[in-house]
Amino acid sequence: MARRSAMLRLIWAYARHQLRRRFRLPFAAHAQDVLNKYAEDRLRPLTLGEHRQLPAMSRCINCGLCALIVKRVGGVRPADLPTAYLRDYTQLPVAISDLEGGDPGAPALLSAAAACPVGVPLAEVAAAVQRLAAG
Repeated sequence: MARRSAMLRLIWAYARHQLRRRFRLPFAAHAQDVLNKYAEDRLRPLTLGEHRQLPAMSRCINCGLCALIVKRVGGVRPADLPTAYLRDYTQLPVAISDLEGGDPGAPALLSAAAACPVGVPLAEVAAAVQRLAAG
């Protein structure tokens, strides 16, 4: 009898699971709830392109070679850009004042990225930081 009751409970639990799964709200509603919850903290998701570039943007080893090529982009050293700003999203509003006057596509920033031994795309990092910090 115990085996039969266990099998009936399993069937009932599986049927209940399938019904809940079928009538659940779509994922988009849940995603919008998350975006609304963190809007006050100014946390927003990365775009698909930024998400694809994230491993490359996060591989900075703080060697400082880019800072030897270009002393500053706006008010920030290029070596501080990926490590200090991209990884700590709560500090991004502070970063916008540092990056003002620095063009993400500036030739100096592109030459600093070319000197990077691990290939951090500094122009993409600066563009992502400016987009995320803007508001």
